[in-house]
Amino acid sequence: MSSPRVQINPQSSLPFREEAKPGFRTKTAATRLTPEELGELEAAAESAGQALSEWLRGTALSAARQRPVDPAELVLAEIWAVRYTLLNLFHAASQAASEGRQLSPDSVLNIRDQADARKLQQARKLLDDFFAREGKERARMP
Repeated sequence: MSSPRVQINPQSSLPFREEAKPGFRTKTAATRLTPEELGELEAAAESAGQALSEWLRGTALSAARQRPVDPAELVLAEIWAVRYTLLNLFHAASQAASEGRQLSPDSVLNIRDQADARKLQQARKLLDDFFAREGKERARMP
């Protein structure tokens, strides 16, 4: 069972043009699904409280924008986490000593957990910033 397709006349008198609204969505990506697959997608969209098209777009773009993890990125993430942990441990220990108390084991675990939660995001940011600067420097070279 197929639904009828509506053809839009490119010469129509509609008031919009693609160049007039650069962020306007004008392209379509299509796929074929079994009735069961379509049911699964509709159920997922409904449980997310979104229209099917909105849910599909968000899910597809999220997957497309995720970069595969590269070993250099993982190493950088671990280095960032060690740096973050050490600096925060030194700061917390210094603060505790100035207040005449010891650094609690929970504080140490909390700092470790914060480092683990942020390390990959921070490594990607560092790499993105690095490549953006490198691109600008190459653009300035004759």
